[in-house]
Amino acid sequence: MIAFARTCAAIAATSSKLEKIAILAAHLRELDDENLAAAARFFTGNPFAAREQKQLSVGGRTIIEAAQRVWGVTDAQLRAGYREHGDLGDALGPLVREPLNLGLFRAERLTPASLAAGFEEIAAAAGRSAGKRRLDLCERILGACTEQLEATYVIKIMTSDLRIGLREGLVHDAIAAAFDQTPERIRRAVMVAGDVGAVARAAKHGELDTLRIHLGSPIGFMLASPIVYGETYPDLETHRWFAEDKYDGIRAQAHVDGAHVALFSRTLNDVTHSYPEIAAALRCQSRTMMLDGEIIAVRDGKVLPFRTLQARLQRKEIDARLLADVPLQYAVFDAMAIDDDFLLDVPLHERRARLAQALAPNAHLLLAPFEIVEPGTSGDTINARFSAARSRGHEGAMFKRADAPYVPGRRGKWWLKLKRELSTLDVVIVGVEWGHGKRAKVLSDYTFAVRGPNDDLLTIGKAYSGLTDAEIAALTPWFLEHRIDGRSFGRAFAVEPRIVLEVAFDIVQKSTLHQSGYSLRFPRIVRIRDDKPVAEIDTLANVDAIYEAMLERERGD
Repeated sequence: MIAFARTCAAIAATSSKLEKIAILAAHLRELDDENLAAAARFFTGNPFAAREQKQLSVGGRTIIEAAQRVWGVTDAQLRAGYREHGDLGDALGPLVREPLNLGLFRAERLTPASLAAGFEEIAAAAGRSAGKRRLDLCERILGACTEQLEATYVIKIMTSDLRIGLREGLVHDAIAAAFDQTPERIRRAVMVAGDVGAVARAAKHGELDTLRIHLGSPIGFMLASPIVYGETYPDLETHRWFAEDKYDGIRAQAHVDGAHVALFSRTLNDVTHSYPEIAAALRCQSRTMMLDGEIIAVRDGKVLPFRTLQARLQRKEIDARLLADVPLQYAVFDAMAIDDDFLLDVPLHERRARLAQALAPNAHLLLAPFEIVEPGTSGDTINARFSAARSRGHEGAMFKRADAPYVPGRRGKWWLKLKRELSTLDVVIVGVEWGHGKRAKVLSDYTFAVRGPNDDLLTIGKAYSGLTDAEIAALTPWFLEHRIDGRSFGRAFAVEPRIVLEVAFDIVQKSTLHQSGYSLRFPRIVRIRDDKPVAEIDTLANVDAIYEAMLERERGD
């Protein structure tokens, strides 16, 4: 792992993508098969192959306790290191030393393969003694580290936070460069196999064609770019488009292989247990498929608002009452694989035709309808399509080029989404939090409030998107100078309420999470309102009015 760590440090030290790729490719060429597979996974920041859906189940507290027992790390050292770096690996790595009373660990040479084997043992720990077993294994791993860089990057892998400016796409490019393959072949093979380690090994031996589709390993969702509601739509003037309703539900990817069905969320987490009726409906299918669609709440043919789905989110147990109260359908609008055919490069019109032949709709399974939009269609027609989708209870309209491939994880001009924000609110920042990743050293997460009936400030949400890096960097020292003493909560702290923001959102809903009694869905910062004093921000009464107007529209009043 020393060579791995030194390679990580070299990659982190350059901002050139080409140089990052060259450094990694040179390292990968030197590895044997066993270490190559493990190292390739680790360079993506993950302890395991994506297809395994496996969790290390080791929290920061366990890693810290192991470091304290093995290296004698003190609380003061930990606080100082974390305050400086904002990262557990960078905080603990410099504290590596000869194990206090576990000298036998130094007889073990830590390699990517042996570290991967240790991770497998940690993940397999179960039963009443699982916590102690994980701690013992963490001690064993840290005790085998002999250098600062090695310990730093071992911990970074354990926390799935490598932070060396190496996106997974660059790892794919490096594998391609190392073994004389094209990046496109590597990316496709990773999506097929669900394991970048297996792909690296296959690329080394020229065996990429032997990899087969592995259902159960989610791929990135194709994303849409927003277009502004208006009179003309230049993006739609050329080409042929499929127009669909933009469903106001939960995006889900379904993997169907006989009795084995898995549903994955936008974050690629397995959420099958939350939607048992959808899983059961998919088990009735006779074909093997990888599908893309939206889970929506529907009763008596009427689409229910998104907030109805809130009761189903992240629930571990779904009882009969909840199934009856929140009836669901899965609206399927795309297929990435059918039987043994991977369809990412197949144009949308052909994918939809094959999907129509393969899918057998039922009470919980809907083949999403679409209309054809020909080149030169007028803005009035587009707006009418949007209005019709809204009248059916949906969020807006989608437009997808008929010749579009399925491009996982990309947001481009192949898919477009037309929707209106519910409203915007002028709010004031009352709390801030240190960011993560590249924003670990700036205050980038903002909790904001509206004015209550007595001019008190009532929190209503939290946002971390919308401002530029330059704006965030400029605000950080201001927040540090205007923090409210004695009101710190770990990485977050209260600040003087002076910075006013305009925040957009899709839905306002009742919530006990915030002091206002409301929360906002998908809040995003539109701009800093330097022109508006705190005394003129929106009030709780304004929020009440927006909420009531939203309910009236949902009821069709």
